[in-house]
Amino acid sequence: MTVLVLEGLSWVLILAGVFFMVVGSIGLLRMPDVYTRLHAAGMTDSIGAGLILLGLALQAGFTLISVRLLLIWAFLLLTNPVGSYALARAARAGRVRPFTVPERD
Repeated sequence: MTVLVLEGLSWVLILAGVFFMVVGSIGLLRMPDVYTRLHAAGMTDSIGAGLILLGLALQAGFTLISVRLLLIWAFLLLTNPVGSYALARAARAGRVRPFTVPERD
């Protein structure tokens, strides 16, 4: 019984992570400028990859593999914001202007 519950929970987490990654990919295509694309990529990458890795850790059971998967998730949680910040700062230094909606008369 508990094996089925863990299996179901792990698949729910994996599918939720895939959903967030797909929505983030669509957001990358639809967003108008580099700053909003960075936000979409940073948020969905952290959430989506975290849910997928957590689901895989449940699939692996309480082994060394699950510890490694959780360490990968911790590494992603630390490096994704730093990478997004560096890209946004480079765009700002390159004088990339944020998208603004033109005013209507």
